[in-house]
Order: sequence, then structure tokens, then C-alpha cells
Amino acid sequence: MQRKVLTEGFHIKALSCRFSPTSCCNFVRTLTVEAGERHDHLYKDLPQSPKSKSERKPYVTPMKILIQKAKVEKEARKAQPCRMLEEPPDNGLLVPELVNIAHQVHRSREILLSGLSKLVKTIPVQRCRYCSEIHVGHAGHEIRTCMGTNSGSRDATHVWKRGGTHDVICFRNCFHLNDRVGKPRVGHDERNTIRRIPAILELCIQAGVDLDQYPTKRRTRPVYSIEGRIVDFESVAEIEESKRDVEMNSATTEDSVNHIMQLDSNVLSQMQPEHVEEKGLRGLSIMTLKSWFEMISGAKKIMEKYKVHTCGYCPEVQVGPKGHKVRKCKASKHQTRNGLHAWQEATIDDIVGPNYVWHVPDLSGPPLVNNLRSFYGKAPAVVELCVHGGAPIPDEYRSMMRLDVVAPNRDEVDLVT
Repeated sequence: MQRKVLTEGFHIKALSCRFSPTSCCNFVRTLTVEAGERHDHLYKDLPQSPKSKSERKPYVTPMKILIQKAKVEKEARKAQPCRMLEEPPDNGLLVPELVNIAHQVHRSREILLSGLSKLVKTIPVQRCRYCSEIHVGHAGHEIRTCMGTNSGSRDATHVWKRGGTHDVICFRNCFHLNDRVGKPRVGHDERNTIRRIPAILELCIQAGVDLDQYPTKRRTRPVYSIEGRIVDFESVAEIEESKRDVEMNSATTEDSVNHIMQLDSNVLSQMQPEHVEEKGLRGLSIMTLKSWFEMISGAKKIMEKYKVHTCGYCPEVQVGPKGHKVRKCKASKHQTRNGLHAWQEATIDDIVGPNYVWHVPDLSGPPLVNNLRSFYGKAPAVVELCVHGGAPIPDEYRSMMRLDVVAPNRDEVDLVT
């Protein structure tokens, strides 16, 4: 009678008296999926383990859509072989609404690197000697996930040493393009003559940030497309006139950029009064974490207009309309491509590696145990470092860090496993 009342009250099927592990696991998995669907905007699962090196990265845009776009572009070229490109940045001009965002991303990157360099001196960061894994804490964890040299003889245990700023966040490098439209590709013979800079910095330069050490060509008129090839009809006289105009207006442009930077700094000081008053570890962590989110969100907006390519088999990236032709890919199936990269659309994780680390509730507590790895959560290394510095935990990473899970003690490992 009691079982009947319960089943009718909760609208569930009557369970068999005999325990079935499979049915129980399916029931828990169903509840987990439903909870994830209800809280999709806050739910993030742990990052998946890297796939085998022979598999290609998933496409951001489905292949069917890419084929349809290629067919439409081919028909447009046949219908109008010579046409002037109107939409920036394909026509060589800047996107006006993205110039300020590019400056903001560039400033956020500098603030982020400056804050991380100070936090690393206070909060210890450990790095494995043989692989790229890092750990935030006084002592490295005991989870056996090392894939480096001679990891089999060490039973996949890590050998830790002190890490630095560049271990916390990874900026992928790419070739700097002096003219992203006129010469969008770097040849194999030019690999040693063209400088390589962080891809996010190259993205900001192409979107409107002017740096003296990395010159780039700025056009005043759109380019033409003749049977798919870009042709620039700007004469030498027009280029000289544009240079004179740029020199005449350089002072006004610098004043406008400085004015924008002063406005941004005033807004930040008004929005974050505790950062000015509290110059301690907590204020530095909050400012560093905020700059990281601003850099990521701004870069995503720029990548919607400015193309970024990555290799489908290796971590190589290139910012520009096309990927380079340098034959240095050593990933799977590179023999069939003669060392060329298999270019495809890139994501924000391809240019700024989040570098996920295991979440440690207490830095001074015991190290993480390998048998209890299913109870531990993960977070980007920047988030983990700033949270231990006193910054509030972001809502989008609460479920990934598994703050609602209590890990057993060391003496309870045998009972759990």
C-alpha cells in the first residue's frame, strides 16, 4: 500500500524489489541530463580527454554548410567576374565597430599578463617536467595522467617543478601579415623571414590596433575581386596622398585613442572601486579575472568577422583570410599533404589555450589522490589561480569545479573504490 501511494504521488513506475545496477545508473543519468537541460546556461561538464592524434578536430561549421557557401561564391564569381568587394574586412578596410573592441582586447591582455605575473609570485604553480600539465598548489597532485617521456616507467606519475606565467595561459603564435588582403599567405621559403607573434595580438592588429613594431597596411579604398583574385587599383600617388593625410591626422587619431583609453580607465575605476582602494591580493585577483573574461569575449566578437584558421591535426593557427603554406605539420597523415596543414575554422580555445587544471579546495591540504579523481573538478588555470587569490567563483564554472561534491578522505578510499 505504501509503495502504491509513493508511485502515484511522484508519477514514477514501480521499482522491482530486486536491485538492478543498470537501471539505477540509467535513472541517475536521466536525472543528470534533465538537470543539465534545465540549467544549460550555467552547466559545464568537465573537459573531455584529448582524442587520438589520428582523429581530426571537429568542424565549427558543418561541412554541408561550407559546401553550400563555396557553391554560392563560385556562382557569384561566374555571374560577375570583376566586382568591387563592399563588406569589410574582406575589402581591405577595417570594421568600424570592432576597432574599439580590438583596443579593449589588447589592453585586457596586457592587464592579464601583468596580474598573472604578480599572482604567480604569491600562489605557487607547479609544472610537470615531461608534459604540459600544471597544478595550482604547494604540492603537485598524485593523479597519474602524465603522457610525457618515459611515463610508462613512472606509472604515468608527474614530476613537478615550479611553473611561471606562461604555464598558466598559452597564447598560440602565428605569422604576422603586413597586408592581410594583398598577400594573405606566407610561403614555405618565407618561414624564417616573417616574424611570429601571438595569434590574439595579430587578431587585434588586423582589427585596428596600430603598433610600431608590427607595421601593417591600412587601405582607404576597397579592393576588387577578378575571378576570385584580389586586385588593388590604388595608384602610387593615391598611396602617397593617403600617407600625407595619415600624417596630418595622426595627432588627432592618437588623441582620440588616448581619450578612449582614459574613458575606459575611468569606467573601470568607477565600476570597481575596491580595486583602487584594496591593492591587495584579492583586488588583484578580481581585476585579473575580469580582464581574462573581457579578453575572451572581445576576441570572440572579432572572430565573427576576421577569419582565424587552425590545423585539423596539430595546434598551428593563422589569423587571416587563408592559412599559410609552410610545410611543417608533423601530425597524423602529414605525408599525404606533403607537410602542409589541414586548415579549418578556429575557435577561441585554439588561439588562447585555457589549460584546464584540477580544482583544489585547500592549497595547504593533502594532495589529490588518483583513486578519487572522479570526485574532483576542473577549471581553467587562470580561474583557479584567481579564485585562490580571493576572486569570487564565476557562475559558469561552478558545476565544472564540482563544488557541491565532497571528496572522501584518504582512509575512505578503499570503501569508495
